[in-house]
Amino acid sequence: MERISPDKWYQTRRLDDGVTAISEPFIQEFYRCNIWHVRGRDRDLLVDSGMGVVSLREWVPLVTEREVIAVASHTHFDHIGCHHEFECRAVHSAEADLIANPTRANTLADPYVTDGIFDALPPQPYCSKCYGVKKAAATRILEDGDVIDLGDRTFDVIHTPGHSPGGIALWEAKTETLFSGDFLYDGPLIEDTYHSDATDYVASMERLLTIPARVVHGGHFPSFSGERYRALITDWLKNKQKKM
Repeated sequence: MERISPDKWYQTRRLDDGVTAISEPFIQEFYRCNIWHVRGRDRDLLVDSGMGVVSLREWVPLVTEREVIAVASHTHFDHIGCHHEFECRAVHSAEADLIANPTRANTLADPYVTDGIFDALPPQPYCSKCYGVKKAAATRILEDGDVIDLGDRTFDVIHTPGHSPGGIALWEAKTETLFSGDFLYDGPLIEDTYHSDATDYVASMERLLTIPARVVHGGHFPSFSGERYRALITDWLKNKQKKM
């Protein structure tokens, strides 16, 4: 399989409200994490950091322009691969041990990380069988209701267990923007990992339905409108009720 040079590994796209989408286009869409960069007055916010097969700090200069807080929406391999590159790292308390002590099993690198998740491979010396997330102990532990302050922008931490025990969403009321991680995106949701919880998932969905989001940036697939957000949650909850 072809290998891609590091300067071509990432793509960036500027959105509204000071948000930049960073992606790894040679990872197939289902496995490709959305990395979100938010510009603030005093510091910037990074939501997730990708798979970590190419240095984010070295090849995406945007993330080094300002002081940045790197937040993990949760600790699966495709979302925390470059967290070790950042001085300030935040994660929910329920998954703090995972990001500090990652393994192929607890980050889901097993069974997902194979050459088959790529359309083209990262540069040498990448090896799928050798891949693992590097340790990146949190410098800040997050809980539900905490606030991430960028100086002129604030994001409320919403604990959304279900996909994983320490999954979080970030809500900016001023712009009605929600970063929803892997808990909710416009694509097939993963509800059966080793630490998923069906009861928590329902409760978190019901809670998010009360959030008046205008735009939602998920952990995978394209961003979507508030109308689509409410439809996705409503349909998901209806399907769960039918199965009860």
